[in-house]
Amino acid sequence: MMDTMAADLRALLAELYEWGQEHDARQRRRDDKLRNLEPDTAALISVLVRSSGRKRLLEIGTSNGYSTIWLAWAAHQTGGRLTSIELDPGRQGKADENLRRVGLRGLVDLRLGDATEVVGELSGPFDLVFFDADRLSASAQLELLVPKLAPDVMLLADNVLSHPKEIAGYLKALEGLDGFDRLVVPVGKGLSIAYRGSTQP
Repeated sequence: MMDTMAADLRALLAELYEWGQEHDARQRRRDDKLRNLEPDTAALISVLVRSSGRKRLLEIGTSNGYSTIWLAWAAHQTGGRLTSIELDPGRQGKADENLRRVGLRGLVDLRLGDATEVVGELSGPFDLVFFDADRLSASAQLELLVPKLAPDVMLLADNVLSHPKEIAGYLKALEGLDGFDRLVVPVGKGLSIAYRGSTQP
């Protein structure tokens, strides 16, 4: 793949997003929805990964692989790899299929199971973590990940503006970490960005 995302890949991502929106509109239960990342948020995360040369990526919440494709493509540009965790086997199966469609499956380690349990089993180190699953458990996952983070690391979390009460525990835990610059970008449903450099002033 070239550094600029190819038109056919962009078309597939647009197709997946549109299908996800139509699917979610038909679902009554929140847990049955795919809740794909907003395209502008996905594009921003891709730029962050590529511009800062992130190589050890962790995604918590694979769903059907929409955001996973964005992350895997960015990892391809940096020479990195992605680990992505999903609780639902059906969704993980769709993600596997979609990643294969775009030739990125080899860059992604798909993990199935409860995110907090899986995080506890991972060795790291990770230089970028994207939280996009159960917002209430994100703080527990962050606590487990702290010793598995690279010195130079970026932490991202979606839904900060759309679900402020649910993500509040994560944001509070983030405030307790030393050395991180933190901000919320009003893109999509609200993206929390926290960055710690390898050398602090």
